[in-house]
Amino acid sequence: MTGRWIERRNFLLTLSDQNSRHVVEPRQLRFIGVAAVPYAANHRRERRVSHVFTFQRQYRGGLQAVVLDWAGTTVDYGCYAPAVVFREVFKRQGVEISIEEAREPMGTHKRTHIEQITKIPAVSRRWKEVHGRDCNDHDVETMFADFIPLQLACLAEYADLIPGTLETIAEFRKRGLKIGSTTGYDAEMMAIVQKEARQRGYEPDSMVCGTDVPAGRPAPWMCLVNAQQLGIFPMESIVKIGDTVPDIAEGLNAGMWTIGLAKTGNEIGLNEAEISALPEPEYGRRIQRAYTKMNQAGAHYVVDGIADVLPCLDAIEIRLQRGEKP
Repeated sequence: MTGRWIERRNFLLTLSDQNSRHVVEPRQLRFIGVAAVPYAANHRRERRVSHVFTFQRQYRGGLQAVVLDWAGTTVDYGCYAPAVVFREVFKRQGVEISIEEAREPMGTHKRTHIEQITKIPAVSRRWKEVHGRDCNDHDVETMFADFIPLQLACLAEYADLIPGTLETIAEFRKRGLKIGSTTGYDAEMMAIVQKEARQRGYEPDSMVCGTDVPAGRPAPWMCLVNAQQLGIFPMESIVKIGDTVPDIAEGLNAGMWTIGLAKTGNEIGLNEAEISALPEPEYGRRIQRAYTKMNQAGAHYVVDGIADVLPCLDAIEIRLQRGEKP
C-alpha cells in the first residue's frame, strides 16, 4: 500500500490512498529517528519518512505585561544621575571624559559601564597619557568603589518622575497589564530610587537589578525573572520599554516586543529645560539621530517618551491577534 502521512488534531495518524483510509492508533507506532511509521505483525519492512516536520503554536491572546526601565524612562529626565557620577569617578583618576563618553554604554550594569568607558579609544589614550599604562581590572574596581557612594548621594536629587509616567501607568492598570521593571542600578541604589518614586505615586509590581541575575543587559535574564515574578507567559505577551540600546537588546533577547524612547532618556541626554532651549535645527538633528539609533538596534517601535507608548501597545495587540511574534 502506498500513501501519505496526514497530521490530525487528536494526534492520531492516518495512512490513506485513493481507495481506503486507516487510522493508526498511537500504540501501533514505532519511532525511528524523528519519524513515526506504522507497525504491525505482518508489516515486515519499516518505512522511513523522508521529510521532517516541525509544528508551531501561535499565541493570539492580548498583552499581559510591560517591563519598564527606570532612569530616562520613568524617572530622571535625561538620565543625568549616572552620567554626572561617571565623569566624576574618572576625574578622580586624573582623566577627563566628556558627557557623551560617559553616556555611551548607558543601560549596562554600572561596573560594566565603567569598564566599557575605559575601552573607548579616546578615553584609553588619555588614560595611558596620564598613567603611562592601560587601565586594568584593579583600576575599574577602584572607580566602581568610588562610584557607589557618589551615586547613592545624588539619586534622590534626580528622582522626579518623567511627565506622563503616572497617566500612562494608570492606563496600563486600566488595561489589566502587570508592570515589571529592570535597571542597571544595584539593589542599594534602587532602594533610594524606589522610595522616591513611591512617594511620587509610582510603584511597579516587580523590580529586578542586574546584580539579581547572572548577567545584566543585553542578556535577557532580568526580563525573564520579571516574567517569573509576575507569573506571565508567553514572552510575546510582554513589552519591554526603555531609553537605551541595551534596553532594546534585553527585550529582543527575551523574545519580547520592544519600544524605544528617544527623547526623555540617554540618547539626547538633556532635561526638559535644556531641550526647550535648543535651536530647532539642533533639536531636529539630535532627535533624528536618537530615532535612527533605536531603530537600527531593532526596536519594534520608537517614540519620544513614556507618554507616547499607548498607540504602540494598540498596534502590538493587532499584530498578536494575527499570530505575529516579536
